[in-house]
Amino acid sequence: MTLLTTELIKLNNLQLAGRLVSEELMLGIHGSKRSGVGIEFEQYRHYEPGDDPKRIDWKLYARTQKHLVRESATESNFHLRFVLDLSGSMNYTERGVSRLDYAKILLASLTYLGYRQSDQMSLYALKNGGLQTIVPSGKQSFQRILYELEKAKAGGTWQNDNPKFPEFQQKQKELLVLVSDFLQVGDEWLQLIQQAASPRREVLILQLLGEEEIHFNLSGFYRFKDLETGKEIELEAATIQAEVREKAQKYLANLEEALLIPYVYLIRRSLQTPIAQVIIEALTKRKA
Repeated sequence: MTLLTTELIKLNNLQLAGRLVSEELMLGIHGSKRSGVGIEFEQYRHYEPGDDPKRIDWKLYARTQKHLVRESATESNFHLRFVLDLSGSMNYTERGVSRLDYAKILLASLTYLGYRQSDQMSLYALKNGGLQTIVPSGKQSFQRILYELEKAKAGGTWQNDNPKFPEFQQKQKELLVLVSDFLQVGDEWLQLIQQAASPRREVLILQLLGEEEIHFNLSGFYRFKDLETGKEIELEAATIQAEVREKAQKYLANLEEALLIPYVYLIRRSLQTPIAQVIIEALTKRKA
């Protein structure tokens, strides 16, 4: 059963929502090996004759009625660096789903998957014109990332003429997972990604947009508000519909073309897309 984002938000418990999505993923593709994001989904498999019954995950059985054997976890030499956009536009809400809530559950789900694979993990935020380290890599990073995601709030602008990602000693391969609406004033996003991507650091961009941001199927008078600057303007939507659609499609097409660079993967989905589906698509695209 696919979990709807609205149902996950209603739980009002980020850790539980992330765990439920990660378990949905692991049950769905538990048999594949090294599917990407540093995660091996063979950690769970169906019980077979000869297996020690003690290895069955009985808690998982109580929820799924499936006899699944937990595989031994191995220490991973892979680093997951999560980057969350916390500018004001992440507060955009459509059909009861805010972009920030969606992003939090998405990252919490990836955090659980990374934890089960014993990947190293760290969390960063893009806010107030800079990139801030929220949770550095360490033994307690799993719980700390979930805690910081839970209390994260979006606001303000993120404009930077010369954005830079911190330099790290890359002793192992790593994946930079960036979650944002990716709506930029200049080329600040592109500059950040171009200088971050390398043979040992792949960049996965998860662009989250509302249906109306893309298609703009509005009519009547609306008061539009810039969520980053707070500026408001009242317009009749039909009079600007064609122009907004044209500019949106042009921007997104140019962005796709600009990101056709090595070690970079772009996944663009709406806020109505099931979160598990977004993760599966991201893993598939990276592996292709």
